Amino acid sequence: MLIQFGIDQGEKTGLGRFFRIRSLGVRTHCFVDGYNLYYGLVAGTPYKWLDLPALLRHILRVQDPGFDLVQISYFTAPVKPALASRGEASLHAQRAYLRALLAKGVLVHEGRHQLEPARAPAFQSDAPASRLNMTDIWKLEEKETDVSLAIEMYRAASRSGAMPEAGIEQIVLVSADTDFAPAVRAIREDFPEMRLGLILPHRETAHRPPPGSLTVNADWIRRHVTTKELSAHQFPDRVATRKKPARKPEYW
Repeated sequence: MLIQFGIDQGEKTGLGRFFRIRSLGVRTHCFVDGYNLYYGLVAGTPYKWLDLPALLRHILRVQDPGFDLVQISYFTAPVKPALASRGEASLHAQRAYLRALLAKGVLVHEGRHQLEPARAPAFQSDAPASRLNMTDIWKLEEKETDVSLAIEMYRAASRSGAMPEAGIEQIVLVSADTDFAPAVRAIREDFPEMRLGLILPHRETAHRPPPGSLTVNADWIRRHVTTKELSAHQFPDRVATRKKPARKPEYW
């Protein structure tokens, strides 16, 4: 499911995307892996009420003042309350955050979670995994979000190739998930004129090596986001929307 609002001071093209009327720099579309962003940057911190558009504009401006952010696409799946740490409250918190993003012009794409019984090797601290020692588990998988993100990135590059004057000049992926490497490689091969950026949603204390299969095709890489940057780019407690305000969850 896609939920879409226009960006302020923008116009809708015949392709169903919103761009600023006058772009003064490299027209950039950011594609955000919500799951990877959440667990890589804000889970367990007081910075979950993240003003994502402001943070991305800041990062792009630091990287190159000539980059012009014209669109953000955010991909996620609804929380399953039965498996969330705070039950229904976790779902309500997620809905509030998505409403805040929508109010700021972000395109929100929603997939789904699938929960089903499965079998997996039992964990033993003193032995490797073995199919001879299996146990029953519940398997929770996020469905459709990664595929949708990869397809939408490629479509954005394709549309821009067909309409250079109205399209984008740069795609930025916000994720460290190597599942996106084939899509990034395909864009590099099929649309060599398209700039490709990579923002890894890692905290400065993570010290994780950058995923080579993603970085090999990137024109530039932001390796981490600092706590200072997260703290400086938070929504106000109340974000105005077309209906009632989106409120920051109390436990955030």
